[in-house]
Amino acid sequence: MNPRPPRELASIIPVIPTPFTVDERLDLLALRRLVRFAIKTGAEAVCLPAYASEFYKLDRGEREAVIAEAVEEAGDEIPVIAQVNCVSVRHSIEAAKVLVGFGASFISTAVPRQFAVGEADLFRYFSRLLESLEVPLIIQDFNPGGPTISARLIADLHKAHPQFRYVKLEDPLRAGKIKSILDLTQGRVGVIDGWGGLYMLELIEAGICAVMPGLAVSDILRQVWRLARAKRAEEAYDVFQGVLPQIVHSLQNLEFFHQAEKRLLVARGLLEQPVVRELCLELSQHDVNYLEFLNGRILALLNRLSIPINPITIPNPK
Repeated sequence: MNPRPPRELASIIPVIPTPFTVDERLDLLALRRLVRFAIKTGAEAVCLPAYASEFYKLDRGEREAVIAEAVEEAGDEIPVIAQVNCVSVRHSIEAAKVLVGFGASFISTAVPRQFAVGEADLFRYFSRLLESLEVPLIIQDFNPGGPTISARLIADLHKAHPQFRYVKLEDPLRAGKIKSILDLTQGRVGVIDGWGGLYMLELIEAGICAVMPGLAVSDILRQVWRLARAKRAEEAYDVFQGVLPQIVHSLQNLEFFHQAEKRLLVARGLLEQPVVRELCLELSQHDVNYLEFLNGRILALLNRLSIPINPITIPNPK
């Protein structure tokens, strides 16, 4: 399959979690349901298998399977962003070519952070990857509490490789960095807000082009985005404060995020069970009770905003 022509990334781009059966096998029918939910709620694209998809618990065949399934379900309705996270650039190139062959419109890759390396090393790594790609690249800089790539490196990479089009940032206090990136690239590299959309209300004004949150609250954040972009700041804040406790609580720990995300998807009728593949956190009854409380608040917020809790029907297997 040839890659679908990419379109500009904007607004809300949810990360699709990986659904598992009770015996921890891939549940591809459930995956299709999640992609269909993203489409029905107005997503501009979907991304998987990323950190929020438990990509690090999937083998190569499973990563390829979820992309193939997502591309088939998405059809021509929305693009699929395929996440490739490898320390070896050779492995990244091989994996990216396979996923583009399945029809992925973009490749996203996280900055390798296993050991400290300089920006000249990262430039060389990403240059080799970019030279091999037929589709635009998104670089995700996920390094909680550690260093992040500079605006200068981002600008230099784009100058050398124009198909480097987007960077996804996760760190706090980044409004000034976003301005520097946009200035140095003349706006040709779009900045996507990660970390669950926690900082989106501030960063919309700073110039982000999109937000990449978890799927379970993506339709609520779409309303926040729409209101904020329309300069209706008070209304945007009112909606955002209703979903913010769930986002903050779930992001205490990435493994905890998987538990919170899947339990909310169960509460919305989009998953049958919140299975997180081992190794995972075991929740206490206190954790479960509080997540159920937060989920109840999200369902109440959806009702208040007249957003359907579950706008889709379960498709038949294809």
